[in-house]
Amino acid sequence: MEGFELFDEHYWQPFARFGYTHPFFNINRTTLISTWIVLGIVLVAGIAIHYLIKRKSTDTARHVVMSFVVMFRDMATQTLGFFSLKHFAFIAALFIYIVLCNCISLIPGTEEPTRDLNTTLALGIISFLYVQYYAIRAHGFWAYIKEYFAPFFLMLPLNVIGKLATIISMSFRLFGNIFGGSTITAIYFSIIYGSPFFESLGSFTGINLLMILFFGVFEGLIQAFVFAMLTLTYLSTAITNEFPEKQKGIT
Repeated sequence: MEGFELFDEHYWQPFARFGYTHPFFNINRTTLISTWIVLGIVLVAGIAIHYLIKRKSTDTARHVVMSFVVMFRDMATQTLGFFSLKHFAFIAALFIYIVLCNCISLIPGTEEPTRDLNTTLALGIISFLYVQYYAIRAHGFWAYIKEYFAPFFLMLPLNVIGKLATIISMSFRLFGNIFGGSTITAIYFSIIYGSPFFESLGSFTGINLLMILFFGVFEGLIQAFVFAMLTLTYLSTAITNEFPEKQKGIT
């Protein structure tokens, strides 16, 4: 259809007219659309959850929401040693967003944004910057800088690499697991639907449903939980292992 050619391209090149055609400037159409769908779901769910909480009813939906809130509140409190609404909100939001990104492929025509390395790197950088910001608030800027020279100044390159390695570790772990799961599922269904016999059975029978639930839901939940817990652990290490007397100032 005329005017819809843009949606037939897997990658967009918004700067091509200016001569910038390097792959660095390409935008993955599927990742972008799926990400905005996830953000839309977050917005709608947030409004609905706000309504449930304000209503103060005793229905099942409100009980599930409050159970989730209590679970993450307790987890954050036990890991950090104190409760901070800001840290709790960040970790819970990170978990919810990654879960939705990991499970969005259950909607036909979408693809997990987290199977794109750009998305997982962005999440890793956000997590890293958040932890470093509160580490500086806890230690003070100069004390934070001195940690890179411990136990002696020659360790500076290794300490810097060690810090930055957390971004790569968290990003590639999430990317690898989601990409691997989606690839296995795609190969499986390509084999199934490549056979007229299996195609007639439908996609939600027995083993097919099991594959969808495991790689589409269970693995997505596990990887989101791992990412959130690693962020919480790094945060706890950065702000509570030293200078505990300053905890009140960073909550």
